[in-house]
Amino acid sequence: MEQRIVYLSRLRRLPLLGPDGAEIGRIDDAVIDRGSKPPRVNGLVIAVQRRKVFVAIGRVGEIAAEGARLRRGSVNVRHFELREGERLLWNEVVDSRLKGERVTDIGLTPSPEEGGWEVATVVLAPRRVPGLGPRGVPGLRSKPEVLDWSECGELFASERSVDRQAAELDSLHPAEMAAAIRKLPLHRRKLLAAELEDERFADLLEELDEDDQVRLIEGMDLARVARILDEMDADDAADLIGELPAGRQAELLTAMDPEEAEPVRRLLSYDPETAGGLMTPEPLILSPEATVAEALARVRERDIPVPLAAGVFVSRPPLETPTGRYLGNVGFQRLLREAPSKPLGRCIDENVEPLKESDSKEDVAAQLAAYDVVSLAVVDDAGRLVGAVTIDDVLDRVLPADWRIAISHD
Repeated sequence: MEQRIVYLSRLRRLPLLGPDGAEIGRIDDAVIDRGSKPPRVNGLVIAVQRRKVFVAIGRVGEIAAEGARLRRGSVNVRHFELREGERLLWNEVVDSRLKGERVTDIGLTPSPEEGGWEVATVVLAPRRVPGLGPRGVPGLRSKPEVLDWSECGELFASERSVDRQAAELDSLHPAEMAAAIRKLPLHRRKLLAAELEDERFADLLEELDEDDQVRLIEGMDLARVARILDEMDADDAADLIGELPAGRQAELLTAMDPEEAEPVRRLLSYDPETAGGLMTPEPLILSPEATVAEALARVRERDIPVPLAAGVFVSRPPLETPTGRYLGNVGFQRLLREAPSKPLGRCIDENVEPLKESDSKEDVAAQLAAYDVVSLAVVDDAGRLVGAVTIDDVLDRVLPADWRIAISHD
């Protein structure tokens, strides 16, 4: 008897019908038990309006090209959560690599147990035939390769425990942590990131692009996200919040520590493509009476980002942005050449002009290059220091959106 196979790509988005024939939702994915051989289907993930819910396979009476039908009852609308030892076929296995080729589909077949289903086949993307066709047209692709599940054991192998993998992740430099987590399926990213301390989660987010940031915090508890934002640099927190709907922005800003939220609110008031939108509102600021020794002590502080440690900004009190009248900056090399007791007001570089809040990102990049510096002051119309733009802020805007992914692949 010929084996009956239903391919997941054809099953997705088909309806799940109730016993009475009424549509309950649409099939989104299938959940397998990665420890069974062949991989057993535990159930289906169903999209019911905007919610994803789980339906155990034993409650599904039939699966066909037209969709699936419940044997009896209704579905539990509690939001679906993947359990340890389970795996999503479409969102995890499809698009992964096997034998150097991309997995494009999964074939499911009824299992010997009544009402059960299991993985039967794995489909790989067709390979391009070497050489050129007529008139120099690239060669055609071969037919898709269909493998028995038993030839694809590595796709369904058990993963390391969340705790162990999270501990390994936590030991990495933030950039390495981001590169490692990008390679994982989204649900696994969320599981691992959720195990990190707030400060480390913030470090991770600062190394990801805004799209990946939003995916990681999506569905997370409001209070937890607010604590993580409190740990982020204000400019990075503003970039992330700016990607969210207005209602969510307001909720998070209210939930954040008021002192941490205030500079973020100010940054969100600027066009993100201007100096005001690019800047950090918390550079190193000292009075003109402060000494070179005091400035060097501040520069040596462990938590100061490298670009901001390249110099200090001098202004009249108050010394928090927006400050009193901005006087100028003193670069790190100048600090090393001056006597420790010398006042900063006598060390200012008078040849470097500050940026204005409305300067475009192109103007900012050009001025950084012209002065050959890694940071520049940003002032308002009243001549007060409101922040500083560093070279890494500009590179984030002028490089291609996927530059981090390209670097992690090299």
